Amino acid sequence: MNVLVARTNDALDINPPPGDFHLVVNGSDWLWAVTAVYALSLLIVIGLTYFAKAGEKIFHYLFTISLFVGTIAYFTMASDLGSTAIETSVQDKGFRQIFYVRYINWFVGWTPLVLAIGLISGVSWATIIFNIALTWIWVSSWLSGALVATTYKWGFFVFGTFAYFLLSASLLTNGLTTAKRLNITKYYLGIAGYLIFFWFLYPIAWGVDDGGNVISVTSGFIYIGILDLLTAPFFTFAVLFLITKLEYRSLNLYFTQYGRVAPSEYPEGPAAEKVDPTAMPAVAEPAPAVTTPENVV
Repeated sequence: MNVLVARTNDALDINPPPGDFHLVVNGSDWLWAVTAVYALSLLIVIGLTYFAKAGEKIFHYLFTISLFVGTIAYFTMASDLGSTAIETSVQDKGFRQIFYVRYINWFVGWTPLVLAIGLISGVSWATIIFNIALTWIWVSSWLSGALVATTYKWGFFVFGTFAYFLLSASLLTNGLTTAKRLNITKYYLGIAGYLIFFWFLYPIAWGVDDGGNVISVTSGFIYIGILDLLTAPFFTFAVLFLITKLEYRSLNLYFTQYGRVAPSEYPEGPAAEKVDPTAMPAVAEPAPAVTTPENVV
């Protein structure tokens, strides 16, 4: 009796890939595996959110956004959607399949990562906004370059890579300075250095994949898929583990309905006066009448 039915991946049959150099079935299988890792990580983080203490869920919220976007993006790419064919300017002549949804994932999904690092380091909101803007310039420049069919694409590559170096410099200077004041230098260097190192491998990936057309579309997805797993799901759990060793009060990381204060400082805490909602409001007694000459008969 044939109990197990072999699963077939017909995504490329339903959504035919465009161009001469495009995704193949093995590449789609790999993307489905990455999608599963993202989805599982998302469910775990959502579950952990309900066990986190009140006021200590900011990182769970940020990583939920990042993983959610990544899950959708990889589902889209595994389904062979979210792409277009662009004529190659180097190597073999033809049209190469470019997945623009990959850049949407980076644009949206990396923003919470940069924000999380900024909150841990204790830098100002101006610095955090600056770092996020650099991330957006980096990704949008590379997307522009990937969609250009001439060698001018390398100009956009330089712009984006320069934004990456500015971002790295900001994380290693401004972030490290404030981290030293909070006595978390070792922890901060660990997470910031981890992310900067793996981000450094992305320019190489872009150069041989969407930019240089050196490797196949499927090989590019294997390369970048591994990097994405290391910079999103794995990084997520590393940070969630790290923050259990940090003191939210000293880092001013509480985000509550009363501002950035600890739950013990809530107005309805033990020190606050309790009001019985069922008690009738006190009614003021009427003031005694004042006798005036006009009232005297």
